Amino acid sequence: MKTQINQSQIDSFQENGFLVIEDFLSPEELENWRTVVTKAVKDRKGIKIPGTNIKVGDDDGVNKEDSNYFGNVFDQLLNLWQTSNEMKELMISEDIGKMAADLADVDGIRVWHDQALIKRPWANPTSWHLDTPFWSFSHKDALSIWIALDDATLENGCLYFIPGSHKKTTYENPGITKNMNSIFEFYPELAKTKSVSVPMKAGSASFHNGLCIHGAGPNMTNGFRRAMTCAFMPDGATFNGQKNILPDKVVAKLSIGDLLNDDAINPLLYKK
Repeated sequence: MKTQINQSQIDSFQENGFLVIEDFLSPEELENWRTVVTKAVKDRKGIKIPGTNIKVGDDDGVNKEDSNYFGNVFDQLLNLWQTSNEMKELMISEDIGKMAADLADVDGIRVWHDQALIKRPWANPTSWHLDTPFWSFSHKDALSIWIALDDATLENGCLYFIPGSHKKTTYENPGITKNMNSIFEFYPELAKTKSVSVPMKAGSASFHNGLCIHGAGPNMTNGFRRAMTCAFMPDGATFNGQKNILPDKVVAKLSIGDLLNDDAINPLLYKK
């Protein structure tokens, strides 16, 4: 893995809210990641979150029309590291953790959750959204890595970013809706900012701040667009009252303001 980053890259991430690392994986590493992710997804048998009965495509509380739409945005399987030893070996990486900590300028980094994101052929776009407001902690320096397992192109649904938006957004978020412009109802001043498309060849990766507005185009091809991602939580983050991916038995013991430092759930990857 290409895990060495320089100050110029750190400065670019801090300024724009995202950074692309070309050829993050070697060709051999890419094949291994593809094999491991494919097996981990298959072994989950459609279960979206381990320890639950939630399946890929489930959308509680939405009508049938919306469910049909969101079921064709992407397949999402979370915390594969918890159910695949091979995935754990790849994802629980001190080197990746150090990259994330250096980019975010924090002393330590924990895994929040990993997820496979798979756009099937002819999939709908992923609307503009923020990540951090979904999570059980509120931290302006939270970030994610997004590793392309297939070429991510303008045609099959590459990522787009609103550069610098992480400096102006808060934790208000419409979520991922059917309307690409819903986010701008919350942040109308950013609607005039030019977006940046980020095509990536397979094996490349990007990092983005969880408060940087981003989305992905539709898949206009008959092939898959697969990515493996991981959200990172700065060490020292505290519970904000939202369940998100935390198990019920864990949430029952938490109070707002408690540290989220359980290594069995949120492993510490790196500490200065």
